[in-house]
Amino acid sequence: MFEEILKTIYEVVWSPFLVVLLVGAGMYFSVRTRFVQIRRLGLIARLVFSKEKSGEKGVISPFQALCLSISGCVGTGNIVGVATAIAFGGPGSIFWMWIIAILGASTSFVECTLAQKYHLKHGDTFLGGPAIYIERALGLKWLGMVFAGLIVLGYGLCLPMVQVNGVASAYSNAFHISPAIVGGVLAFLLMLVVSGGAKRIAKVAGLVTPFMACFYVLLAMIVLLANAKALPGVFVMIFESAFGIRQIGGGILGIMIITGIKRGLFSNEAGVGGSAIASAGANAKAPAVQGLVQSFSVYVDTILICTMTALMILSTGMFNIFDSVTGEMIYVGNPDLGANYVGYTQAAINTVFPGFGGFFVALALSFFVFTTLIAYCYYAETSLIYILRVIKKNSERLEKILVTVYKIGLLTLIIVGACIEANEVWTIGDIGIGITTWLNVTVLVILCPQAVKELREYELSRKKDGK
Repeated sequence: MFEEILKTIYEVVWSPFLVVLLVGAGMYFSVRTRFVQIRRLGLIARLVFSKEKSGEKGVISPFQALCLSISGCVGTGNIVGVATAIAFGGPGSIFWMWIIAILGASTSFVECTLAQKYHLKHGDTFLGGPAIYIERALGLKWLGMVFAGLIVLGYGLCLPMVQVNGVASAYSNAFHISPAIVGGVLAFLLMLVVSGGAKRIAKVAGLVTPFMACFYVLLAMIVLLANAKALPGVFVMIFESAFGIRQIGGGILGIMIITGIKRGLFSNEAGVGGSAIASAGANAKAPAVQGLVQSFSVYVDTILICTMTALMILSTGMFNIFDSVTGEMIYVGNPDLGANYVGYTQAAINTVFPGFGGFFVALALSFFVFTTLIAYCYYAETSLIYILRVIKKNSERLEKILVTVYKIGLLTLIIVGACIEANEVWTIGDIGIGITTWLNVTVLVILCPQAVKELREYELSRKKDGK
């Protein structure tokens, strides 16, 4: 019964119309900004690695906001999500992940520029994101409150279950540890960190994120070097499969495209709203600066980390492909792995470092997921504060009580998410991001001209300064 309800909701949310909206909006934003995500890539890199700091107490810097955003999207989707894309969409799904990433970088620019433009001071920090630009730019306070509620539901409750489930599976594969124990340990560690508030959350994310991403990419590069001869064939397989020239396992082109886009969106979250909330916490020199900095996160997440995972799995042959309707295995690369998606990456690493893959992926997922959970908690917490602001209950005591109740619920769901079936968890997660994406991307299409105006003003100011 529960599975049927989930399936019905999922089919409504993830209809082909959402895919059309995502791709169409990404193309629209790219054209309106004159493909700023490609045209200004050099400037984006310089801004990301600049030494700009926030001059205000309690306010996070643009780089910290970027790290918080990356920590929110670099997680299970980069390891388990890529494996599920291959398992249900075939190798060609990876190409469509790349497409949604390139288009998604422009989407991220628009939403994060708007978040920075319309953010509000809250105590010694800034508060913002889709809920606030819906209220301030469109004058629809009630819709802003609905979106904030959806963020609490999606990011705050649904997506954490997906993240923890991937870690629990990795530890079960590597060490045969009970999922309940893994969930309990993660819940305890998260409790220690989030009790420090938004500023501490940003600091932890800023310290851990660069190191965990670099370490994972380094090991992936070693595995790919060991399988260098297979890489040309892998790229041919991806492109041929992407356009239906060679469908491994008899996959359907439409399902493959939807799977690639869906997993790409889950991974980089461009247009979902989380990155915009992180961006609002910074105080950049100009709104467009934060938009440019944040667009970089999509490249790190999908073009770099997801691609590394996909190439490892495909070059070593450690994957199977399933019929998305019947669940029947239609291509067998490694029958022992079955539908153990996290095991695809673990097995790929084991081909070069025997016995190390299980341990490393479990460890990497621990870091990825932990920082992702921190970011999710931040998104939900700021959304709850916004809801209280709208209903004019700006009581510090009430705010603390509501946030505490939420955190208790989150910690409980983390343990639950570790224990239930992976397929059900992924469906819940897809529903969570799908609902917020529908609303946010529609609003972004309406407000895009404002982001374009901010970009032109910033580019004009740089030209006047001789830059």
